Amino acid sequence: MTSTVNPIVNTANSGGGSSSSTANSSSAGGIGGLTMNDFLTLMTAQLENQDPLDPTDSNEFLDQLSELSTVEGISQLNSTVSSLSSSLLSSQAVSSASLVGQTVLAQASAADYTGGTLSGAVQVPTGATAVTLTLTDASGNVIGSMQLPTTAGLQSFSWNGTNASGATMPSGVYGVTATAEVGGTSEAATTYLSGTVSSVTLDSSGNSVLLNSPQLGSVALSNVLQIE
Repeated sequence: MTSTVNPIVNTANSGGGSSSSTANSSSAGGIGGLTMNDFLTLMTAQLENQDPLDPTDSNEFLDQLSELSTVEGISQLNSTVSSLSSSLLSSQAVSSASLVGQTVLAQASAADYTGGTLSGAVQVPTGATAVTLTLTDASGNVIGSMQLPTTAGLQSFSWNGTNASGATMPSGVYGVTATAEVGGTSEAATTYLSGTVSSVTLDSSGNSVLLNSPQLGSVALSNVLQIE
């Protein structure tokens, strides 16, 4: 008796080989672009045309069906998560609008000083024996420094806008860095600066919420440590 050609094997694997290897190679490429309906149609055709003396192993069908279901399931899950993420981001942006006019403390190393005081805080590491805060002008020149408490945790500071000689500094961008002495070694300490939120926007990629501040510029909501 002449055997009937297996349509699934010849369609997906023109170079020959078992239907099992076909399923594996198709799975790696998204099951060859087949949808569940396409697969069921081909499977039905294969069953109708199989050799009665050499029937196709049903386990191969189950393996292929399982792989296709997994790929389709992952695709649907990705689509659902993406949609949920967009909804949550939009909701977060709307909620963040209530921060307009509020003062926030965010991780930063520079701020636009326009008079009055420039305040912030330093995350002091455990075991620090000395903590030094250094202020620099836009050209990187040191204009002053101050010592902060060595107790581990967040230690606040406030700069009144004067340099080491007591002269009032003009408006502009000033850098703030901190170092801590721990075990005889100097290490950088994280600095946070205060700024007033003027507006809320989404970044160019649409993946995060940005708080806009005259003092700090655009700050990611995730970088905000506290709302003052």
